[in-house]
Amino acid sequence: MAIRSSGQCLKKLRSLMRNLNYVPEVLHAYVIPSCDAHQSEYIADCDKRRQFMTGFSGSSGTAIVTHDDAALWTDGRYFLQAEKQLDPNWRLVKDGVPGSPSQSEWLCKVLPPNSRVGVDPFLIPFSSWKPLATALEESGHMLIPVPENLVDMVWDDRPPPPQNPINPLSDKFTGQKWQDKIAVIRQEMVKKNCRALVLTALDDIAYLFNMRGSDIQFNPVFFAYTVITHDSIYLFVDETKLTPLSRKHLCLDSTMSSSESVELRPYKMIGKGSSHGLVSLIPENRRLLDLSPVTSAKAVKNETEISCMRRAHIKDAVALCEFFAWLEEAIESESITEISAADKLEEFRKEQDDFVGLSFETIAGSGPNGAIIHYKPSEETDRPLSKDELFLVDSGAQFLDGTTDVTRTIHMGTPSQHQRECFTRVVKGHIALASVTFPRKLQGYLLDTLARKSLWEIGLDYAHGTSHGIGMYLNVHEGPIGIAYVPRPDDPGMSEGMFLSNEPGYYEDGKFGIRIESIVLVKKAETRHNFMDKGFLQFETVTLVPIQTKMLDASLLSDDEVQWINAYHETCREVVGPALQEQERKKAYKWLMRETQPIG
Repeated sequence: MAIRSSGQCLKKLRSLMRNLNYVPEVLHAYVIPSCDAHQSEYIADCDKRRQFMTGFSGSSGTAIVTHDDAALWTDGRYFLQAEKQLDPNWRLVKDGVPGSPSQSEWLCKVLPPNSRVGVDPFLIPFSSWKPLATALEESGHMLIPVPENLVDMVWDDRPPPPQNPINPLSDKFTGQKWQDKIAVIRQEMVKKNCRALVLTALDDIAYLFNMRGSDIQFNPVFFAYTVITHDSIYLFVDETKLTPLSRKHLCLDSTMSSSESVELRPYKMIGKGSSHGLVSLIPENRRLLDLSPVTSAKAVKNETEISCMRRAHIKDAVALCEFFAWLEEAIESESITEISAADKLEEFRKEQDDFVGLSFETIAGSGPNGAIIHYKPSEETDRPLSKDELFLVDSGAQFLDGTTDVTRTIHMGTPSQHQRECFTRVVKGHIALASVTFPRKLQGYLLDTLARKSLWEIGLDYAHGTSHGIGMYLNVHEGPIGIAYVPRPDDPGMSEGMFLSNEPGYYEDGKFGIRIESIVLVKKAETRHNFMDKGFLQFETVTLVPIQTKMLDASLLSDDEVQWINAYHETCREVVGPALQEQERKKAYKWLMRETQPIG
């Protein structure tokens, strides 16, 4: 959904900042936070307030409006995208770049003395409120909660909230009944001496109750909140969205009363998200701001979920082999564009059993568009694919038995030596991370250097994280784990059963982009020693799609790296080959056999 604003919207917003009846003084600035009410990467159309005001559609970005200026902060993944999408009334501040001011630094510089900065308290995360409020107070300013969202007041044609049905997910996919999950969570509450647990993350709620919806595009979740006590379960949801199967699943029509009975409450009865507004409703001396035990449990997949995820990635590999075989042949006689390629890939995925939809909007970047890290082709940007350019395709699917996310970069002609070197160094980083053995509970940021080392050797790098967690038929980006430059404050460390991505890359603005992404499973490593009984772990790559060996510069590869590539491709043959044969996909099978030939 493309939402564009005009200077008129900013004019209306600034007028409200000067004339709010329920705020006793003028607001000198208004903050439009990065996240939505539930802190989900993808949000419903009705919640795209920042996009409505700025034109920028990236998942990360905070906008601030003053009486005389308007600025947007976003990170390195979205610099090029923001430059293309931002309304001319806005300036871009490149977050994390040396010399770029933080939001508080910028506000303290441009605001007059004793200014008041407004924000919707139910949209700003509690973790963001305090540092911003403290920085403003130190400069004589004040952060003010504004009870009614100002963007909503100027957004005349704001879409209505989604009203999609909510359905149960079979135990054959979840491996555990929701009642058993509740019991485990209550045990964790006892350990923490907690009498109540408030859940706001939509994927936590969907996971906990073994239910799925479609209120947010690409994410099988539904709008809800949950409060769990030792003897009660409250689900705040629009009851009209519950299907008869969902009601039966939750035992809502049962006459039996027990601590496992779910009590429904209207969705609008509770505040929004894990926000300053919601957290402030709880007395400070009774709060425990800690990582949710549901988030921790969701990250560690059980044996059923692991088996399902493996199956989903085999089906995804079949679709991708079919796609690349088709593309290689079609480009010789047809005009293939980024959009038509993305559509064709979705067609192949739809042919697989238990396909529900895409897990995110396909990133299909030809030539210079591949350098835009989170690029999505549109009618305005669509380019034809060429045998003379690199093609980066980052895509994924939602199957009932798992979520997938895979990136491959290919060249259908003759790559330059520079492109081959960059590609090879990205692959070397991918292999280094895929091959590492590490202690249990190690936090992900301590592994990040492995993926970048080969690029750093010649002064190259990439401006995004190396890894994110992934859900089991849930959000494609799932916390609390990940691998990046800096530690995540809530990272519990690696444990067996976690799935996450391995995705180093390299991008040259205006020229090309390279990324190799596979999903890996954390599993126990058999080591000769076991220092301090820590236990050691390793990764198993579950994405089984060939890496284009034509793009490799063999002179840069070690013997171990060559052995890894050959072993990986042999696994692709052994696992995906039979699936292709069973589905009688002869061209794709032939392509797979050729692309997985051993290299010397």
